[in-house]
Amino acid sequence: MPQYAYFLTSGIASVVATLNDGATTEVAVIGSEGLAGSFHVIGPIPPMTDCFMQVAGAGHRLPLGALRELFLGYEEIRGRILEFVQAQSLALGQVAACNKLHEAEPRLARWLLMIGDRIESDTIHITQEFLGQMIGTRRTTVNGVLSSMEQKGLIHHQRGRITIPDRIKLEKAACDCYPIIRDSLTRLYR
Repeated sequence: MPQYAYFLTSGIASVVATLNDGATTEVAVIGSEGLAGSFHVIGPIPPMTDCFMQVAGAGHRLPLGALRELFLGYEEIRGRILEFVQAQSLALGQVAACNKLHEAEPRLARWLLMIGDRIESDTIHITQEFLGQMIGTRRTTVNGVLSSMEQKGLIHHQRGRITIPDRIKLEKAACDCYPIIRDSLTRLYR
C-alpha cells in the first residue's frame, strides 16, 4: 500500500496491469485532471495494478492516511474524489474493451490522443518498447503500426519521439473509444 496520494499538476501517470507471465498493458492514464492513489483512498482492497510516472511532471503529495481522514470528514472532498474514481472506472472499462476488441492502429491513435490531451502537446517522447507495453502489444507490432501511420500522414515518428501533425486526422483514425473517454472527462470537469 502506498504512503502517499498525488495530485498531479503536470506530467502523466500510467496505471498498468501486469499478468503472471510478465505481460503488461496500460489500463488508465492520469494527468492534472486526477488523483494518483484515488482507489487507495476509497477502501482497503489493494488495486491489482501499478502506477508510475510515464511523463515527468510535478504535483502535490499528501499522506494517504491524512487524505482518507479528509475523504471521510468532508463531503466536498469525498464527492470530488468519488467523481474522479467514477470517471476513472468508466475509462478503465472502456480501455479494457478497446484493448480486446480493436486493432493496434486505432488503439495507438486513441492512446496518442489521450496523452496529447493531458500534456497539451502534439509531441510525445516515448520508445517503441514502452508503447508496446502501454497498448498491450509487441514492439515489432508497434514498429509496423507506426510505419503505417506515418505513411498515412497521421504521425511523424523519429527515434523516441512521435509528433501529431493533424489531430483531426488522427481522431478519425482512432477507435470510437477516444471520444467516449474524452467526453467523460469533459463532463466531469464541466
